[in-house]
Amino acid sequence: MKAKAIITLLSLLLVQFFQAQIDDKFYQPSKNLKPIDLKFEDISIPVEKDTITAIFLKPKVEKPKATILFFHGAGGNVSSYVFMVKPLVENGFQVAMVDFRGYGKSTGIPTHVNVAADGQKFFDLITKRNDVKNTKIIVYGASLGSQISAHLARTNKDKISGLVIDGGMSSFADIAAVFAPQFKDALAKMLSSVYAAKEDVKFTEGLPKLFIYSKNDKTVPFSQGEEVYKNASEPKQFLEFTADHLSAVTEKPAEVVKAVEDLIK
Repeated sequence: MKAKAIITLLSLLLVQFFQAQIDDKFYQPSKNLKPIDLKFEDISIPVEKDTITAIFLKPKVEKPKATILFFHGAGGNVSSYVFMVKPLVENGFQVAMVDFRGYGKSTGIPTHVNVAADGQKFFDLITKRNDVKNTKIIVYGASLGSQISAHLARTNKDKISGLVIDGGMSSFADIAAVFAPQFKDALAKMLSSVYAAKEDVKFTEGLPKLFIYSKNDKTVPFSQGEEVYKNASEPKQFLEFTADHLSAVTEKPAEVVKAVEDLIK
């Protein structure tokens, strides 16, 4: 084999290696489950050789206002984010929260590819439930969960009634570049084929959308929220608050609940 061919082969192998390794930088799953002070149902979904798990939170009303499919951020597990949905459950929404591979009780290792596939499988299973079939569906993405949420909204636009992006980055490449600006171009190439919220929202015409961001967010730059919002078509709403990352529901619970309700009016 000629030297040039060897170099090309090694380069391809290195790219594949780093693409496989880079997923590890985005996902920080935890197996430590915090107490959940709401009534919930456990759900298990087989995926390939693994199992992903979810919890289904029910309101105390006979007929829920809508069903929210909630996709959490990079760290923790579903129990870490119950505080974000508690006001919604208490105000009549039923909420299904999923832990992707490696998170909580779910087995396996999360990657951009299997998160997308598992997200669709979770969506299909939940929306076929008898207690969900006749309700409006809202897809809610928090932080890193915004990427799969926007992607699901794009591919299931006609099956849902609203999309919420709360503190979401504009793309995996964009948020990676914030923490490693010296590798911005290389990261953009490595992640060029991965779904991105700023692109997927362009294909959600007619779908009501809510974007929740803070200028004081220390995790995701406010400018990334502005970019995703700018790319999204009407109808859309931008809810701004002043606390840190994913704290809107703590600072303005009534306003968050009302904004989500507006999606289904």
